[in-house]
Amino acid sequence: MPKIYFDFPDGTEKCVDAQNGLSLLEVAHGNHIPLEGACEGSLACSTCHVIVDPDWYPKLTPASEDEEDMLDLAFGLTRTSRLGCQIIISDALEGLRVKLPEGTRNL
Repeated sequence: MPKIYFDFPDGTEKCVDAQNGLSLLEVAHGNHIPLEGACEGSLACSTCHVIVDPDWYPKLTPASEDEEDMLDLAFGLTRTSRLGCQIIISDALEGLRVKLPEGTRNL
């Protein structure tokens, strides 16, 4: 199981073991990480917005047009922002590091 690192706005981090095939959002929920996911991963909100470490961003599958549309609504959007529901865990993501933004916007 790949290890995934979640960085919190207060500067702390949590490393978790992530099961292949799950979304990053599912991994967060299974490990009590406060990543909202109001639409439960149906790509209908931006509350599972994460900021991917710049070294990792180009290694991810590119965002779909639908994901990019939802990201436009995200609080604290950056050039390495992604939705956690759209990042699917695989062994290739061993060591992935993402930061939780300081807030969310649920429109």
